[in-house]
Amino acid sequence: MLDRVAIAARIPHQGSMCLLDAVLAWDSGQIHCRASSHRQPDNPLRAAERLGAACGIEYAAQAMAVHGVLLAPEGAPPRPGYLASVRSVQLAVDRLDDLPQDLDIVAERLSGDEHNILYHFRVEHAGDLLLSGRAAVMLVAQPESSPA
Repeated sequence: MLDRVAIAARIPHQGSMCLLDAVLAWDSGQIHCRASSHRQPDNPLRAAERLGAACGIEYAAQAMAVHGVLLAPEGAPPRPGYLASVRSVQLAVDRLDDLPQDLDIVAERLSGDEHNILYHFRVEHAGDLLLSGRAAVMLVAQPESSPA
């Protein structure tokens, strides 16, 4: 299990933009995270004094970023990645900020290679599905080392 400090040490999202509180479980195929930041009035994703359900995609993207770091070979720098697309997103609620319990975020790696990874993600509250979808992550090419 990783706490918020350990998560922030591994991903570029810092301060209030680091949305996840904990990694509860992970393996090569998936990661399960928990978050409470949806209830924070200073959540940087809030607009018009609310946190729309589509913001759950960013929670899932951060879970995918942590997963990528955890899967990196020992001692190797993590490869930066970008959320290239999301597909088949289904929103079951309008907003996240009015939910009293923590969010559970699960990202399952469906396929991938050295350039792209495809995930299925879901965000839940108290066992109820809030949103789900698929996300494609494009990995940044590692610079080739120059010969000595």
